Amino acid sequence: MSRADTLVILSPGFPANEVDSACVPPQQVFVKNLKQNFPQLTIIVLAFQYPFLAAEYEWNGVTVISFWGKSRGNVFRFFNWIKVWLKLRKLNRQHNIIGLLSFWMGECALIGHKFAKKNKLKHYCWILGQDARPGNNYYKYIKPQEGELIALSDFIADEFCKNYRVTPAQVIPTGIDPAIFGKQAANRDIDIFGAGSLIPLKQYHLFVNIVSVLRYMFPNIKAVICGNGPEMETLKTMIDNLDLGNNITLMGELPHTDVLKLMRRTKVFVHTSAYEGFGVVCLEALYAGAQVVSFMRPMNAAIKNWHFAYMQDDMVEIIKGILENPELDHSSVAPYLVKDSNVAMMELFGYNEAAIS
Repeated sequence: MSRADTLVILSPGFPANEVDSACVPPQQVFVKNLKQNFPQLTIIVLAFQYPFLAAEYEWNGVTVISFWGKSRGNVFRFFNWIKVWLKLRKLNRQHNIIGLLSFWMGECALIGHKFAKKNKLKHYCWILGQDARPGNNYYKYIKPQEGELIALSDFIADEFCKNYRVTPAQVIPTGIDPAIFGKQAANRDIDIFGAGSLIPLKQYHLFVNIVSVLRYMFPNIKAVICGNGPEMETLKTMIDNLDLGNNITLMGELPHTDVLKLMRRTKVFVHTSAYEGFGVVCLEALYAGAQVVSFMRPMNAAIKNWHFAYMQDDMVEIIKGILENPELDHSSVAPYLVKDSNVAMMELFGYNEAAIS
């Protein structure tokens, strides 16, 4: 009996079920589409930390095995690695594993790299964001070659090379799935929109400051922030102190589909993050027809309707110019599609049996 061609994906976390849209949204879109585009391929995801249960379950045709790491201490983490290793050994006996793909250069890449090397399998580590920054202790234990590394963006490739003197051989953005977008909204009644985790790195205090400045030019400006995190109370206090209660709405964490609906009502999507591998949320906003303004430039090539600022004052001027434009372009822009990312990834594993029309 022939064994099924299988790709094993190692990830810190993965959705607990098919309605869990908040867990690694770009990666789950990538995996879901990978299964759709390569239906003959068996995909198994090993989730190290989340969900917070030890289980095996099906997710959109993908087998997920979770190990309930729950980000616990070093001893527990070591035993968790042993459990993952033993599961990999079992899977290697049962399946024809074409390779291992690790999300982020962390514990998943460490186990994936070691197991692949011992068993003469292909392994790629997809560097997705902060794992490219200085101080990644996993790098010294993995010591990857250029050919084993995939960068999410040109920026990530350059950042990783700057910090570790190794240039990822491949750059593969995650891309967006047009199928998850509904019809365009008839009325764009949200002037400025932001979405993401409310953590210091994302700098949403600058978002509030920008709206505070723009209010003097646009007294009825309407801004919305979607997301949750430790900065929520700080932002609420800022909004109260600046008397912006009629201008900024904090929506909290919403399902992914609801965020996309808000994007379709948006004129300008503002991304104030101080560091970003490739904000897929920006790609989604572009496809939803919003103009995008950010501090980070993920790709070297220009992207239509995506504007870049160096500091807060620049961002204010760019947004002001956009909002004053009576002929604002709200056409959908799709520079990177997930189906292309799927194909590029599987070509690395030598697997070309796609069902993409």
